[in-house]
Amino acid sequence: MSATDSQKIPATVITGFLGAGKTTLIRNLLQTANGKRIALIINEFGDLGVDGEVLKGCGEETCSEDDIVELTNGCICCTVADDFVPTMTALLERERRPDHIVIETSGLALPQPLVSAFNWPEIRERVTVDGVVTVVDARAVADGRFASDVDKVNAQREADEALDHESPLEELFEDQITCADMIILNKADLVEEAALDRLQGEVEAEVKRAVKVVRAANGSLPASVLLGLGSATELEVHNRKSHHELEHEAFHAEHGEDAEHHHDHDDFESFVVALPEVADSKGVAASLAPVIEAHDVLRLKGFLAIRDKPMRLVIQAVGNRIDTYFDREWKDGEARESRLVVIGLEGIDSQAIGEAVKAALK
Repeated sequence: MSATDSQKIPATVITGFLGAGKTTLIRNLLQTANGKRIALIINEFGDLGVDGEVLKGCGEETCSEDDIVELTNGCICCTVADDFVPTMTALLERERRPDHIVIETSGLALPQPLVSAFNWPEIRERVTVDGVVTVVDARAVADGRFASDVDKVNAQREADEALDHESPLEELFEDQITCADMIILNKADLVEEAALDRLQGEVEAEVKRAVKVVRAANGSLPASVLLGLGSATELEVHNRKSHHELEHEAFHAEHGEDAEHHHDHDDFESFVVALPEVADSKGVAASLAPVIEAHDVLRLKGFLAIRDKPMRLVIQAVGNRIDTYFDREWKDGEARESRLVVIGLEGIDSQAIGEAVKAALK
């Protein structure tokens, strides 16, 4: 006999582009969970699990290290069968099942395939999607990091046959917005009110259906706002199709159902830069900013070991906006390694960037 909706464990999918503030939002959620036992599934693009490590250091009783599962061997939207479904099954078979499951997707993930996976037989009788929360970096969008006027882009394309296909960044942004039950305009404190109003109007127009839009600074929203949406998104995800799904349908309409059509993330590349201990934490941001700008790095994040300092330094950079802070002491027996993940568009020069980062932090 199947479980009723009230007996299903609710799951919240938190998506959003690179550096939008998903991890900070989750930290604030955990701190306001009021005893609710939360399990986290963290999916990152790249081999170094930075977000999971940051959340493990938050020390919240409602989410112990055993409740945090990291998936770093591929984008979750492409590895649903291999990674996500087995992970969910293992969580559900624990003796102490969670009260709520929170899934942080990679900044490069399409949320639609993940939400669709909740209709798999192993999952649908026991879990429901409470809601998809899309975090938007309001400052980045206000600064023009994504094209919001699609008609204008199409007009330019028609006028210039050499113009490339739509930016993969724009498509990701639109797909993550399209799938949302709630949109968080994060870093709202960094945008003037008039620009923020304009941005909110553009986002609401993009969705083309009723969706709750909330403004936030530094991801500071309580669990009571983010959890309990009761959307059951998996039941109507077919109405929120991504660019890929629409292209997939068009492809098969033209070439037949048996033709192969692949999806991957070749538009982006990531690599890890390993460094020795850094002499001083002062000036780290100023040293990295010109490297990021010169090589058009989209995202840089990781940990630095600072000489003679007992705590590790966290680096979080979106474009040339860089935050640094000490999060916890190095553990006994833990290697004091400095490792940074660099994410950029396809074709970035990993060797040149790695050398530049090392020179900047020597």
